[in-house]
Amino acid sequence: MNSFWEHPLIETAARYSVVILCLVIFMAVFELVTRYNNWKEIKDGNLAVAMATGGKIFGIANIFRYSIEHNDSLLQTMGWGLYGFFLLLSGYFIYEFLTPNFKIDAEIENDNRAVGFISLVISVGLSFVIGANII
Repeated sequence: MNSFWEHPLIETAARYSVVILCLVIFMAVFELVTRYNNWKEIKDGNLAVAMATGGKIFGIANIFRYSIEHNDSLLQTMGWGLYGFFLLLSGYFIYEFLTPNFKIDAEIENDNRAVGFISLVISVGLSFVIGANII
């Protein structure tokens, strides 16, 4: 039975399923910390929210990519993915803190595409830095 769980197709399906579940949970956490409703704003055509949300999704997926690449067990992959997510989340709060002249969430909610784009780039950039440190 052990060889069943070690088959590459089964391992891939398991890791894929875990990443999708984590992505849903992590996006729900991001939904809680933003002042706007991501999916309502995206449905209404708010490109700034779409860019910021897309950056978060890419960032989380990229962190898990590194985690899968550098870890043999599913539990280690999940642990590093969770740790990476919290680092990405802290980067979001640092970004908000370092821009005292305006509120990031308010600007993104108002479809300020420049702020949405910077948010996307920060999420993507931080995901590469976080991923590079996963062992």
